[in-house]
Amino acid sequence: MKALVEYIASSLVDDPSQVVVKQERSGSKVVLQLRVAKADMGRIIGKNGKVANSIRILLRVAAAREGKQVSLDVIEPK
Repeated sequence: MKALVEYIASSLVDDPSQVVVKQERSGSKVVLQLRVAKADMGRIIGKNGKVANSIRILLRVAAAREGKQVSLDVIEPK
């Protein structure tokens, strides 16, 4: 699932080298944290959060196939 988020985010942004995905597990739940360059935040979030929500939906489908729960947090760059 981490690779899926990295692939999608790298495809959307102008600077794919700034894409960082961290994965944390607690039982069957997986939390993914996505960081991108400040200039690319708009591309990841999209209008009214539609792009970010679409990525979350794809993750839920992939996680359901494996019997897990997943959530995605888009972290604001400093």
